[in-house]
Amino acid sequence: MSKKAFITGANKGIGYETARQLAARGMTVLIGARDPELGQAATDKLRAEGADAHFIQIDVADEESVARAAARIEKDFGALDVLVNNAAITGGLEGDGKASSGTLATLRHVYGTNVFGLVAVTNALLPLLRRAEAARIVNVSSEVGSLAGRTDPDSPLSQMPSAIPYTASKTTVNMVTVLYALELRDTPIKVNAANPGYTATDLNGHSGFRTPEQGAEPSVHLATLPADGPTGTFWGHVWGSDRYALLDW
Repeated sequence: MSKKAFITGANKGIGYETARQLAARGMTVLIGARDPELGQAATDKLRAEGADAHFIQIDVADEESVARAAARIEKDFGALDVLVNNAAITGGLEGDGKASSGTLATLRHVYGTNVFGLVAVTNALLPLLRRAEAARIVNVSSEVGSLAGRTDPDSPLSQMPSAIPYTASKTTVNMVTVLYALELRDTPIKVNAANPGYTATDLNGHSGFRTPEQGAEPSVHLATLPADGPTGTFWGHVWGSDRYALLDW
């Protein structure tokens, strides 16, 4: 029986490519998306390529929607081997893009998806992940949330816009990853944060220098870790190189 992987925000970009690559490895992929038409279209496209793909409607910022998705996965599949928390929004740059220019409304909106949504989905699906032989949880983060990178004057990350919502949400995702890893350290479940690198997607107006195929590689790697693989790490693309490695929090 094939392993089951659920990817949020999987109708396009890194999420879609993550699903495609996991399907190519023989997994059944559950395509999580807020918009039914876009989610089903992505699922149909994957199925046309030979993937065992199924659409699961979910708005990660809506607790009732998360509960319905979890119930659907339990009813149709019984257990879950992989959860990739990929869905995220930026909130855009307000004013001059500086920390002091942002609004609380945008901060709440971004955290609602990137942090609260991630926690809601993980908590709702954790019982199903516990039923798997050795589940993997991957939280898609970003190097822009690295405290070390942001405070290093020699790092290009320190020169980037300092708007709070997206950047701080990814720093929080890193801590959330650590806390889940600590809770689950005595189980076969591994929890890690993935850095896709600056990937060209709708999230950044396709300004990134990495392709969605490349951006998905860290998530796929962490989703398929062997039994002796790490947990509680931040791993992925290293800025200014072609390397993947552990990153500083």
